[in-house]
Amino acid sequence: MRIAVIDGQGGGIGKHIVEKLRQEFADKVELWAFGTNALATAAMMKAGANDGATGENAMVQNLSDVDIIVGSVAIVAAHSMMGEMTPVMAEAVSKSKAKKMLIPINRCRIEVVGIKSEPLPHQVHHLVKRIRDLWEVEQSV
Repeated sequence: MRIAVIDGQGGGIGKHIVEKLRQEFADKVELWAFGTNALATAAMMKAGANDGATGENAMVQNLSDVDIIVGSVAIVAAHSMMGEMTPVMAEAVSKSKAKKMLIPINRCRIEVVGIKSEPLPHQVHHLVKRIRDLWEVEQSV
């Protein structure tokens, strides 16, 4: 299973996601880090991603080759992350046939109504559990 983790700005959310996925799966999954900037990519690489790339073209060229895309809900919104998420990046995420697993971080003027507001570590825990469920189903086939 190949998982793309997308983050921007300082890469803190992506770093946390990569760390937890690496703890849960060790080397059983391949983690690709995609940053909207080099700082975000570097943070996710340091956290244990297998590979990483920065920017618009990297996302356009590679997001069709992953099974799951994870990040905050902002990764599907053009001009989010203080303008770092370009329309082309958001479109690449949306057009990919990969399953999208988005954390509802209520920043960037996007609010997901009906979702319980929880601290990031709790949301990442739910994300990792859901990916674990999908991974187990894939392994049993």
